[in-house]
Amino acid sequence: MQPLYELAIIWAAVYVASLVAAKTRLTSVLYYLACGALLVNLGVLPEETGEFIRTFAELGIILIMFALGFEENTRNFLRSIKRSWGIAFFGAVAPFMAAYFVTDYFWDDTNIAIMCGLTMTATAVSLTMVSLKSLGLSKSKAATGIMTSAVLDDIASLALVAILVPIAAGEASLDPVTVLLIGGKAVLFFVCVAVIGAYLLPHDLSGWMARVPILGKYGVRDLLATGKGEHSTLTVLLFALVVGIAAHEFGFHAAVGAYMSGLILSEEYFLVDAKAARNSYKRTRMIVDNAAFSWIGPVFFVHLGTKIIFDWDIFVAVIPQTIIMVVAIIVVQILSASLAARYTGKFAFHESVLIGFGMLGRAELAFVVMDIAYVQNQIFTTEVFYMLMFATFWLNVAVPVSITLWKPFYDRAEAAGKI
Repeated sequence: MQPLYELAIIWAAVYVASLVAAKTRLTSVLYYLACGALLVNLGVLPEETGEFIRTFAELGIILIMFALGFEENTRNFLRSIKRSWGIAFFGAVAPFMAAYFVTDYFWDDTNIAIMCGLTMTATAVSLTMVSLKSLGLSKSKAATGIMTSAVLDDIASLALVAILVPIAAGEASLDPVTVLLIGGKAVLFFVCVAVIGAYLLPHDLSGWMARVPILGKYGVRDLLATGKGEHSTLTVLLFALVVGIAAHEFGFHAAVGAYMSGLILSEEYFLVDAKAARNSYKRTRMIVDNAAFSWIGPVFFVHLGTKIIFDWDIFVAVIPQTIIMVVAIIVVQILSASLAARYTGKFAFHESVLIGFGMLGRAELAFVVMDIAYVQNQIFTTEVFYMLMFATFWLNVAVPVSITLWKPFYDRAEAAGKI
């Protein structure tokens, strides 16, 4: 019964953290981590959790990554790429390089520097969109630019995680042949997922695919229509798990596959009754989001928070590194994303600055990388892990603060442009 007691405590903490997050309008991830750290240091949760909680937490991050991919509108995403590619590219390269050099300067370890760079690369789009929505800016052109750029960053970061983690973990050497092999496996995996999304999932097949027995006659819509759509949630979760397992077999984290499986699923596949045009997409997405962000997914973050054992000496020791990391990321992220939005995306000045502020957050994917590097592969030292946790916290705090402060300037520029 001990694992069930621990799960009950974790769920109670998740409930409290969610309420506090709603009041403070900060991402609930920060409070999940804080609850995990508080509970383990008070002795309520053990420092070494059992297999049940570890597996439950692993399932949680797979669900979270699938839900993040599932909520993306693939068509809108593809249409926005042309305008947002520069924001994604320069807005990711700059913080990666800043984090890499700051970490390398303090710890003089290439593997640690690489993983710190990956941690600081992907943007927390959920936190930014919550902040924009609270200020009435979630439907703006800048919000679309942030969304698309963040998705591109996440995909690129996942690819880099797949390629660089085996090298940083010492499972593969840094010779050209090995790097090429790992890169080839990553490309092959993403190509396979793209082929599934482009040719196997669409219901109305054409060409040679239409002549394939069974596959040419029945598509994913038929699977989702089984039982009049009652099993659509089970179908998509099974799909996410299978692709996640495939990613693991390729040598990558299962979360990589889960995210990609969600990204290639389309709302149109959920038309389960052609006559009534009844769409089970919203219901399925609601169930997936509830599991991912309310009761299964948060266990991952609370579990990760239990790795933060209070040690005053470590807290004090990493203050300089944390300050320098936060300042460096804020400066290069705002400058790179804003300039790219202005000159490659052709956004107005006030929109470009808002995009720069909106790209500051770090959430789900950053913590996935930390978990891989610190918990699963012991690449990070305790000091590096604490520094990244503190830096991520302050970067997330900077998002609502900076957007709120910029809102009056943005509104004046919008009003002047409409005159």
